[in-house]
Order: sequence, then structure tokens, then C-alpha cells
Amino acid sequence: MFDAVDSFLGHLIFGTVIGVAITTAANLATTVFLHRGLSHRAITFSSPARWAFTVVLWLTTGIRVRQWVAVHRKHHAHTDTVDDPHSPAVHGWWQVQLRNYAMYRRAARDTTNVARYARDLPPTRADRILFDHALLGLGCGIAILVMLVGPWTAAVAAVVHINYYIAASSAVNAIGHHFGRRPYANSATNLQWLALLTAGEGLHNNHHAAPTSAKLAHRWYEIDLGWLLIKPMTWMRLARVRLDGIRVAADT
Repeated sequence: MFDAVDSFLGHLIFGTVIGVAITTAANLATTVFLHRGLSHRAITFSSPARWAFTVVLWLTTGIRVRQWVAVHRKHHAHTDTVDDPHSPAVHGWWQVQLRNYAMYRRAARDTTNVARYARDLPPTRADRILFDHALLGLGCGIAILVMLVGPWTAAVAAVVHINYYIAASSAVNAIGHHFGRRPYANSATNLQWLALLTAGEGLHNNHHAAPTSAKLAHRWYEIDLGWLLIKPMTWMRLARVRLDGIRVAADT
């Protein structure tokens, strides 16, 4: 009996650690590549870096790059209005927290959004063969996980990752437009605890103030984990930051 309990706890603890590690990798790929890089063109990447980020996202989230970029650009074009795909000012923060995934899927599946907001990202041959097939990517990711750590630990890791990634992403759109500090005059907020959970995305007020800046931390006490990845990538010539420093929008 005690052996069974020890085995269960081992799978639970190890699986949780693995799940958090996978979500951290997914969050870094989301904020650095999808968000700061592709959506706002604050960073350009070498071909190996683009491939690495795309594969990580495919295996851990199944996200189609063009769709994510289109939805996010629409959010910035219509922030906290009825045309915003996921505005807590329109729907209430709790509804966005609970239904953000469904709201994202609705906007992502709208081909007019993709055609308008992601026309600079046409599908590639690799997209058509691999990366546009979300279930294939997720299936491959789970298969790799099972081979590495076994089915029970993999199951725990998958549950932790799915819930962590979706809940944290939802919180950026819901809580990050309702609770927190507003050092700049926009509807987004800064929450350092959320930034730690999302590789910097919780510094959302800073981002809306300076959307083309690759660095989301604007003050010495703010921590942006995404920037801690971007800097060594620039040293290794895997990435190039477009603008030096923080460029706050003129109307902020």
C-alpha cells in the first residue's frame, strides 16, 4: 500500500514539475516569438530560431501562428471595444477568464480576421504539411512525453500544462485589463505575479503603452522573463531587436 502511495506521489510531483516546465517553454515561445516578434515586429529571428519556436508551439499548444497573430492584432486595433475579440470591458473580466479560449477560437476561425490582420504571414509548405495540423502536433508532443517519462507522469504533466497555459493566457486578457497598476493611460494593467507566470505578459499596461518595444519591463523592479531569453539570443545572433530602449506611443 505504501509503495502504491509513494508511486502515486512520485508521478504527481514529477508530473507537476514537468507540466510547469512545458508551460514555461510554451509561454516563452508565445511571448517572444508570437507576440513580440511576429505580431508587433519588435524582434526578427534567424531561421533556426523561427523553426525552434514554431516546433515548440506546435508540440505544446497546437497554435496556428497566423491565427494567433491575427487575433492579437485585432485586439490592439480595437482594444476594449465591442470589436475586441476578448474584452473584459465588454463581457466582464470573469467571463473572459472562463471563456477566453472559446473567444479566441471564434476569432481565430474567422477567415476574414486572418486575411486582414495576418496577410503578411501567408501559409508556407511546412504549415500545410505540419504546423497547420494542431491535433497532429499535440499528439506528437504527448507521444514524446510518454516515451520520456511514462504514461502516468505524462498524464499528470499534460493536465497541469493544459490548465496552466489556458488559465494564465486567459488571465492576461481578463485580469490584465481589470486589476492592477496603470502607470500609463491605457485600459491594460500591470501585475508582476502574473508576469512571472506568463514570461512577462502580465506587464500588460507597459506593453499597450509601447507595443513595438521588445522589453516589457519598464522599471528596475519589474521582471520580464521573456527579455531574459531575448538578450542572450541577440548575443548569439539568433534574434535582433528592432528598436533600442522603450518607445512609448505618443498618445499614451
